[in-house]
Amino acid sequence: MLGIGPVVPQRAAAAPPAPAGATPPGADALSSGALWNAFCDQLKAAGGQILRPEAPASAFDRAEGYRYLTRLLRAGLEQYVEFADPHFPVLFSLVDTNKKIGADNPDNLYQNAQIDGRLEYRITGHRGTVHYIGFSTKAGNYGKNQALTGTGFLDSENMKFSPDGAFELIISAKPHPGNWLPMTAETETVLVRQTFLDRRRETPATVTIECLNGPKTPAPLQPERFAQQLMASATFVGGTAKLFADWAKTFKSAPNTFAPQDQRIYQKAGGDPSIFYVHGYWTLAPDEALVVDIPKAEAQFWNFQVDNYWMESLDYRYFTIHLNQSTAKANPDGSVTLVLAHRDPGMPNWLSTAGHHVGTMMYRLISGKTQPYPKARVIRLPAANAPKT
Repeated sequence: MLGIGPVVPQRAAAAPPAPAGATPPGADALSSGALWNAFCDQLKAAGGQILRPEAPASAFDRAEGYRYLTRLLRAGLEQYVEFADPHFPVLFSLVDTNKKIGADNPDNLYQNAQIDGRLEYRITGHRGTVHYIGFSTKAGNYGKNQALTGTGFLDSENMKFSPDGAFELIISAKPHPGNWLPMTAETETVLVRQTFLDRRRETPATVTIECLNGPKTPAPLQPERFAQQLMASATFVGGTAKLFADWAKTFKSAPNTFAPQDQRIYQKAGGDPSIFYVHGYWTLAPDEALVVDIPKAEAQFWNFQVDNYWMESLDYRYFTIHLNQSTAKANPDGSVTLVLAHRDPGMPNWLSTAGHHVGTMMYRLISGKTQPYPKARVIRLPAANAPKT
């Protein structure tokens, strides 16, 4: 009988169809509804992350928290049900403007595909004009072990492109000439990060993936495998919510500042090995602002973003909640001063709180020759109706 506890998709290839008239494994759990009940129970348990005692308890923050869980469910169903077959991988956006995870970068286009480290794959595409593109392979997942361990990495600084920008890379456990993205037998995911200085002016890279040694056509839906995939999507919701709620709790212990941080924590969670990450927690009264001083740094890219408590980037479609080296106004010495406030303080580089009073925040640096930490301080703003002097 099918176990209905929290499970993850099998690494093995999809099982062949059951013989005509045979009872598929797990059919009793599927037919009785026990599987669906277990799935719903997992989602119900995930709601406990929103009610943690240290989490903000306002109706606004609770609403965002529960919306966050629905977004995680959409992401989990896409990753573990709709696009789960490693023989027929699809590059989809696990994270986008309406699905946000772990301080998602507003300057990024993210694409994921489920793969199997025992197979081989080819990615082809065209470079476009995007500022930076990185490819990484990962083992593990947030539902199973709250980790995305890096198993290979390749970025545009180390790739070869044809004169027209076309490229091809091979993903395999064995070394390959040319653009090679390593992986191991445990690899489950390939992640593509495209990073823009200005989305309005840059053309994204086009990227497609194919399995080189899989079957020609996919197998029909397998009941037992579907049961595992459905439960994996539910455990993804709970595991992801717990991981980043744990992080937010840690950041909350040192509000409105940036303490030294262990980069290994962020790499274990799937961070790009070329990126230096600095997270923080902010809380502001209505008449307060957080001034963030970013030292001049020699790097391929940097940006600073404002997130909610659940570590979702705020809605950058309609509010200025992030700035980078191209969009921020620099000081004469090359440093940058940002100002996070509930209303426009009349100062350069204003970042909006977008209706929030608490949240998290992050500074990232790609390929920095140095890795300076930002500094932050709270100031009091004059009353909104005070006369200007």
